[in-house]
Amino acid sequence: MTPGLIITCVAVYSALLFCITWLTSRKNDNAGFFTGNKNSRWYVVAYGMIGASLSGVTFMSVPGWVGTQQFSYLVVVLGYFVGYLIIAGVLMPMYYRLRLTSIYGYLERRFGIFSYKTGAFFFILSRTIGAAFRMFLVVSVLQHFVFDRMQVPFFVTAASFILLILLYTFEGGIKTIVWTDTLQTTFMLLALVISVSLMIRQMNIPFFSMLEKVKTSDYSKIWFSGWNDERSGIKQFLSGIFICVAMTGLDQEMMQKNLSCKNLKEAQKNMISFSIVLIFVNFLFLFLGAVLYFYAQSISMDIPGKTDNLFPEIALSHLGPFAGIVFIIGLISAAYPSADGALTSLTTSVCVDFLGFEKKPDFPNKKKIRYAVHISFALLLLGVIVLFENLNNTAIVEKLFKVGGYTYGPLLGLFSFGLFTRYPLKDRWTPLVCLLAPFCSWIVNENSALWMHGFRFGFLILPLNALLTFTGLWLIRKPYSEQCAE
Repeated sequence: MTPGLIITCVAVYSALLFCITWLTSRKNDNAGFFTGNKNSRWYVVAYGMIGASLSGVTFMSVPGWVGTQQFSYLVVVLGYFVGYLIIAGVLMPMYYRLRLTSIYGYLERRFGIFSYKTGAFFFILSRTIGAAFRMFLVVSVLQHFVFDRMQVPFFVTAASFILLILLYTFEGGIKTIVWTDTLQTTFMLLALVISVSLMIRQMNIPFFSMLEKVKTSDYSKIWFSGWNDERSGIKQFLSGIFICVAMTGLDQEMMQKNLSCKNLKEAQKNMISFSIVLIFVNFLFLFLGAVLYFYAQSISMDIPGKTDNLFPEIALSHLGPFAGIVFIIGLISAAYPSADGALTSLTTSVCVDFLGFEKKPDFPNKKKIRYAVHISFALLLLGVIVLFENLNNTAIVEKLFKVGGYTYGPLLGLFSFGLFTRYPLKDRWTPLVCLLAPFCSWIVNENSALWMHGFRFGFLILPLNALLTFTGLWLIRKPYSEQCAE
C-alpha cells in the first residue's frame, strides 16, 4: 500500500469528521462544550463509548498481545462488566444528585479544596499520559509505513495528527464528540470484521472451521490458575473491576459523556448496555489476534519483536490495497476518540476545577481562555508523544494499565474513603498522602517477587495503590461530625 493512498484515506476521513463538527457545533456555547446541554441520547452515547473505550490500543495492541497472553485479557473484560455495574449503581446516582460538571467537585464537597484539586490533578496526569500512549501507537504506525519513506521527522507526523484533532474539537466539545465517536465506532468495527474475513478467505478456511481452530489452539486459553502468574484468572478478574471503576467511573473524560445524557435513568441504560456489548467486541479483537498469528504462520512471516506491529504489518504489506485502506480507516477511527475526548475533558477539568468557571459567572473572556487551555493541552500531548518515541517492545496495552495503576490509584482511594467512611480529613495533608501512595506502591511492586515468594502484582498494583491511599487518609482523618458528613 503506497504512502499516498494512506495519506488520502486519512485526509478523506478527517474531512468527514470536520463536516460533523460543523453541523454539531453551530451556535455552541460553554455549556454545550462541557455538558452537551444535557441533551445526548443514551443509545448514541453507549454506541460511541465503544470506540472511546477501545481506542487504538485495543485495535492494535490487544490482538498482538494474544501471542503471549492468550485470551486471558477476556477475564479482565469480565471484571469490567462488574465494574460498570458498580459505576451505574453507585457513582452515577451520586454525580447526578450533585449535578456535577466535573466529577471531582464531589471531593470538594466531601473533604475540601485541597482534596478537590488533588483529584483533578491526578485525573489530568492520568489522562495526559493515557491519551499520549494511545496516540503514540497510531502515530508510530503512520510514521513507520508512510512518513519514514518520505523522510518526514516523527515530530512533524505527531504535530500534524494533534493539529487535526485540535481543529475539529476546538469549538464543538462534548456535543460534537458524542456524534464523532459514533461514526468512529462504526468504522472501527467494520475494519475488524473485514480484516478477519479477508485473512480467513486468503487462508481458504471456512469461518466455522476457523472458530474451531482458534478454540482448540493454545491461543484460546482464558484462565490461568498460578497465583504468581501475572495472568492469574483471579488477579485478572479483580484487576478488571478496579481498572473499570477507576479508569471509567473516576475519569472525567468517560463520565463527561455519561453526564451529557438527559437524566440518570438514561445514563444508567447507556452504561449497562455498553458494558454488555463491550464483552462481545473485546472477544472479537482477541479472535482477530489468533487469526493474525495463524495467518502469519501460513505465509511463513516472522512475528515482529514489538507485537503491536503485527496487525499493521499484515494489513498493509500482505493483504492488498483494500485491506490496507480498511485498516487505516479503522486505525484512525480507533485513534480519534482517544485524542478528542482527552482534549475536551482536560480542558473541562482545568476550566471548571482550577479556573472556577462555574463558580464565577462573571469570569471574563471565558471562551478565549477555554481556547487557550485547549491549545495548551494539545501542545502538552504532543510533547509527551515525542518523549514516548523510544519505548521498548512491551505492548502498549500493558504499559497503559501499569501506568494507570499508579496514577488512578489515589483517585480510587480518595473516592473510596469518601463513600465508605463518614470522616472528614485534615484536607491540606491530602496531596502528600496521594503523592506518597504511588511511590510506596512502586517500591512494593519492584520488590514483591523477592518479598512475597515470587508473587507479582501485575495490574493489581491499582487496588494496592488505592489501599495505601485509603490508609494514609485514615491517618489524617478528623473526628466525625454531622456537619462534615456528606
